[in-house]
Amino acid sequence: MRVRLYDLAHCRAGDKGNTSTLSLIAYRDEDYATLREKVTARAVKAHLKTIVRGRVRRYEMPNIGALQFVCENALGGGVTTSLNMDAHGKSLSFALLAMEIEV
Repeated sequence: MRVRLYDLAHCRAGDKGNTSTLSLIAYRDEDYATLREKVTARAVKAHLKTIVRGRVRRYEMPNIGALQFVCENALGGGVTTSLNMDAHGKSLSFALLAMEIEV
């Protein structure tokens, strides 16, 4: 069965220059293992391929049931130089939550 990430987690976005950070936090402790297995840096990069132009790195935070993705070259040059409507990349959190995984 395929589900969207927003059924299993919520997401927070942050930014620094042209880099966006996305923290994917499981609603339930028991879903963290599934997220850890299925939501890889490669899968996130493929899902956000039209937005994230650089590398995606993943960090695990098992004590809080979260994964953090650092997405380079993702904000059209950064807040002070980008002409994007969402220069801070806050909508990237919902874009990630729209990703489907097999459970």
